Amino acid sequence: MSQLKRAFSYLKPYAKEAVLAMVFLGLVVVLDLSIPRMVQILVDQGIAKQDMDLILRTSLMMIGASVLSSAMMIGNTIFSVKASRGFEADLREAMFKKIQTFSFGNLDDLSSSQLLTRLTSDLRQVQRILIMTLRVFTRAPLMFVGSLTIMWATNPQLTKYVLLLMPIAGVFITLFIRYMQPLFTKTQERLEQLNQVLGENLSGIRIVKAFVRRDYEGERFNKANTELTEISVKTNQIIGVLFPLIMLIMNLGIVAIIYYGGIQVVQGTTTVGTIMAFTNYIFGAMFPLMMLSMMAGQISYAEASAKRMMQVMDAEPEIQNMREAVHLDDVAGRVEFQNVTFSYRDDGGDPVLHDVSFTAEPGETVAILGSTGSGKSSLIHLIARFYDVSDGRVLVDGYDIRDVDIKSLRRHIGVSLQEAVLFSGTIRDNIRYGRPDATEEEVVEAAKAAQAHGFITGFPQGYDTVVGQRGVNLSGGQKQRMAIARALMVKPAILILDDSTSAVDVETETKIEEALENLIANTTSFIIAQRISTVLNADKILILDEGRIVAEGNHAQLMDTSPIYREIYDSQLGDGGAHQ
Repeated sequence: MSQLKRAFSYLKPYAKEAVLAMVFLGLVVVLDLSIPRMVQILVDQGIAKQDMDLILRTSLMMIGASVLSSAMMIGNTIFSVKASRGFEADLREAMFKKIQTFSFGNLDDLSSSQLLTRLTSDLRQVQRILIMTLRVFTRAPLMFVGSLTIMWATNPQLTKYVLLLMPIAGVFITLFIRYMQPLFTKTQERLEQLNQVLGENLSGIRIVKAFVRRDYEGERFNKANTELTEISVKTNQIIGVLFPLIMLIMNLGIVAIIYYGGIQVVQGTTTVGTIMAFTNYIFGAMFPLMMLSMMAGQISYAEASAKRMMQVMDAEPEIQNMREAVHLDDVAGRVEFQNVTFSYRDDGGDPVLHDVSFTAEPGETVAILGSTGSGKSSLIHLIARFYDVSDGRVLVDGYDIRDVDIKSLRRHIGVSLQEAVLFSGTIRDNIRYGRPDATEEEVVEAAKAAQAHGFITGFPQGYDTVVGQRGVNLSGGQKQRMAIARALMVKPAILILDDSTSAVDVETETKIEEALENLIANTTSFIIAQRISTVLNADKILILDEGRIVAEGNHAQLMDTSPIYREIYDSQLGDGGAHQ
């Protein structure tokens, strides 16, 4: 089953509109096929016999057929557009919903630029071929069969000359389709690369300017743009060669009809009107080949696009519920790691976490320290089951989280990740993103705890201030505080703060800590921080090094037992360190 056919299965809800579009198109074909026959009558019986009444009646019938054909074509357009646009919207929604089911591992494989290309460019290509099918391509075989049938019934001998040329055209088109499909796949891949470079530059344009890298980024874009241009030029050149070949075959058919038909007219075995009708019908017979030559490239393009889209639809989320998953209604917040080993890929690569074991009791604050790449973020990602462990178990309230319903688990977890991502909408909408039904008082309470209320009320529109794309009109510290408020809004049993105050000054960070102590006294908290001052009061501190827990305890215990912790402390707060 071709991928394009699979994609067209999303047309089912619009089957009625699609059928009506083709019915109208069928009527158009019938009317169009009648006109050459009328021309034959007009010439052979009207003009040849100088019958003015017949000429007038036939002319009026031809005008009526043309007007009715135009009306049928309008009907076809109305229903084909409705069907194709509905198909496009439904397939886009299905792909979007599928992407929403993806785990972090799936998103590691498919970048945002790849997914964006498949939701836009690839989908438009498939939609375009659908509407061409409903408006043009379906017409081609009908015209082909109708024209050949009438031609054979009228003059079998002349029809044979036309039939001899068709296999030649078919060979050209078949070879063209087989050769073009890989080129169209490469075209979309090059487009993805271009979108990736473009997206990185648009989102990071301030960094580009700050480091004076405009020329370098210009070269990157020029390379991606040139590669896309080269493959596009090659593709269109091949298309440009095929169409003239089909036109040549069609013109040879017309010459054959005129030549051999002329001989028959001289011999008295056929009429001039028949030759004129045949000349029109040969267009009807060759029309499908012309359309196929024009659409062959588009069909190959659409097949390649559909294949890439179906890759998204066929991708299985790496994180899924068990068949009889446990639903968590109430969570105390006890978290336990039992001999956890984790690798991002089951490819035999080095794990990022090795045999990690610890327990966080309900209400405890667990701080996680370690150098870059030590596995801190990987560890907290496992708690919310963004990834599954490679070995060992992660337990929440005694349940292996792989046996727990994912939604019920995450409803009890508040997360503020390293990158504070905000969405278009108001500040209020962003804070209550996890609880859309939250009251105004709850929104303000969460904002105050995250030390965001002050700057929010400083805006003219307050909580109704519209956040720009990805929070462009807010500073890094402001975005982080809003992300913390968003995590607090869900009133979590487990709170995860992944270096979420790195862009906040020490004084504000201290205020956030003090507010959190009162607001989340019964919440189990996991805090990743770069400043050791942030974690001095934690109930438990884990020191990670190369994916292993090398030290565990509170501040006083680690000062006595862990050289690594003392080194971190001295470098930041000790007499010889930089005070922060």
